[in-house]
Formats: sequence, C-alpha cells, structure tokens
Amino acid sequence: MNLSATEKDLMIVNMGPHHPSMHGVLRLIVTLDGEDVVDCEPILGYLHRGMEKIAENRTIIQYLPYVTRWDYLATMFTEAITVNGPEQLGNIQVPKRASYIRVIMLELSRIASHLLWLGPFMADIGAQTPFFYIFRERELVYDLFEAATGMRMMHNYFRIGGVAADLPYGWLDKCLDFCDYFLTGIVEYQKLITRNPIFLERVEGIGVIGGEEAINWGLSGPMLRASGIKWDLRKVDHYECYDEFDWEIQWQKEGDSLARYLVRISEMTESIKIIQQALEGIPGGPYENLEIRCFDRERDPEWNDFEYRFISKKPSPTFELPRQELYARMEAPKGELGIFLIGDQSGFPWRWKIRPPGFINLQILPQLVKRMKLADIMTILGSIDIIMGEVDR
Repeated sequence: MNLSATEKDLMIVNMGPHHPSMHGVLRLIVTLDGEDVVDCEPILGYLHRGMEKIAENRTIIQYLPYVTRWDYLATMFTEAITVNGPEQLGNIQVPKRASYIRVIMLELSRIASHLLWLGPFMADIGAQTPFFYIFRERELVYDLFEAATGMRMMHNYFRIGGVAADLPYGWLDKCLDFCDYFLTGIVEYQKLITRNPIFLERVEGIGVIGGEEAINWGLSGPMLRASGIKWDLRKVDHYECYDEFDWEIQWQKEGDSLARYLVRISEMTESIKIIQQALEGIPGGPYENLEIRCFDRERDPEWNDFEYRFISKKPSPTFELPRQELYARMEAPKGELGIFLIGDQSGFPWRWKIRPPGFINLQILPQLVKRMKLADIMTILGSIDIIMGEVDR
C-alpha cells in the first residue's frame, strides 16, 4: 500500500503553554514521526517578570518579600540565598539558634517541594491517588510554617543576621509529632508506588543520563545524584550548621527517571533525620544578630532628599553592600540555587544574577526526549522537576 504524501511528512505539535503536564507556562514545539519524537524545542519566557532588575532597584529588606515568587514551592530557599549573599559580603555572623531554626525551616521546605513534585509527577504518568495523598502531609508542613511565620507560602521570614521571629511556644513539639507521622507517610508512598508494575514500566530506563554527561550539562541536585555523582552542597560548602548533624547523601547510579524518583523519596527521609536532630539539639540565645542594625548603614541615603519627603515615609535603615562581588549558592530541592552579587557601597545591589537550578536542568530536555515516544515526554519532563517561576525569573 502506498502512503499518501501527507502521512510520510513529520508532524509539528505544540505542547503547552497551557498543557496541564507542562508544570507552568512551558511550551514545547515537538516534531513527531508517528509516536516517535524527532525533535523538541522548549520555548521559555512566558512567566518572565524581570526579577533581577527589580532586585537592583530595591534594598535587600524591600526585596525579601518578593523572592518567594521565584520557586514558589521551595520558598524558604529563595529567602535563605537572598540573605546569605549579603551576609557573606558583609561578613555577618548568624547566632547559633537562628542557624538551627533556618535548617529546620529549609528542610521542611525541601519536604514540601518534593511532595509537590511527587503528586503531579505521578498524575502525569497516570496515577491519581498519590496526588491527593501528598496534600495531607504538605498541609501539615504549611501549618507549621503558618504558626512560625504567619504565612503559609510566602513567608518573608529570613533576615540578614538571623530570622524575623523566634519559634512560638509548643512549635518544637508539634514539629516532632509531624516528623513521626511523616515517616509512616513515606512508607505508605513506597508501598503504593515503588514496586508498582505499571509505574516501573513507565519510568525504568526512560531519560537516562550518565554521570559524565550530567556534569558536562551542568546539572545539579537530584538530577546529578541520580546519575551516580555524590555531590550535595550541604556537605561541600558546609553552610549553616549542617555539619553538626548525622545524615547521608542520597544517590543512585542508574540515571533514569526511576533513579530520580528514588533519590527524592529518600531525600525526604534524610530531611526528617536532620529536622529531628535539630529539634533535639536547638540551643537557646538570640534569633537575630541585632548588632548589625548599627553597622553598615548607608550614610546619607537618597531617601532623605527633598523630593522623597512628599512621596512616602522614611523606610528602615538599609545595609550598605561593600564594593565586592560574590557568588553564593545553596542546595535547593531542585539543585544548586545561586546568586551572583556585586555591591558598590550603596543600599541597592549593583548586579543581582540568579542561577536557578530548574533553568539549567531544563537544558538537557531536548536531548533526553529525542528518539523516545510522545508519552515519555511527560515522564522525562516530570522527573526533571522544574518550576517556571525560577526558569523565567
């Protein structure tokens, strides 16, 4: 039978930007030969909000409420990196108690992020139940956040030199209860998902990345550790007080979508281990380094000018960022979240460049989906774990 000319031709399909499995406004221009993917071109920028330019026209304190909108699922990490940069630039000491509180908040945020990766990822490949289960535990994390910070998602909790408020009475006990409950939840997920034959059929051997290839593409986080590379910035850079806790880097060597799932599931267990140790050993003392309020103030800020007097009330004193440049980074749930920062003796950063993990990890998508089936695009994209807020910034 002779095929008609049209059937021989390749078909070009738009996936997204409003496809439910695109995890935000990502658009893929996919070239198909029947069910096989010949080419894939990601189109970004539908959620671009000029976050780097906004940072360069705000003081750090003014910018802090805004940063949670980069990665709106791992909100504590964006705040942490925003204050870590200026702290390193100004060599500001963080009190021990504040550092412990930060670690607890960061690890809770890591759990919340991995949970909201797991649910939609399972929904993408056809399993509806986990999508409803993950919201139970995630609600409990958000209840803890709300009790400590007053907000469920956009916390505005970190400050240069510490945190905004101490933990309320009874919070530590509630958090310990959550840890015990959540460990049973993880066992439930593993029973439901890990050995499920349909799930394994969809993820095993799909989207394989070798170790050397992962390094060459600049991947980080679970994407890198699932390819057999033991690299975690919490161990490498020794920031906050992670060295005081007993925990292991979670990694797999297969490098496929299943390995990435296993890394993230076991990372949640490790986070619980870290939180439990931090809750047991949290020291007393101040939750913020109040001395820094007296140090690096801008001498004569333009806010005191004659024109500004009629516009608004005077804002709080700002920190002067020394004339230096710095790259600060930390291990976010999705990979290495970094900031390149240049100060020039003023309250505003002269340059503020965000290095989002999702943006770098997304580079490898076209290579991974080539020669795969159309349905595998969902599995591979889901296993990369992107958030368009930080990809487009």
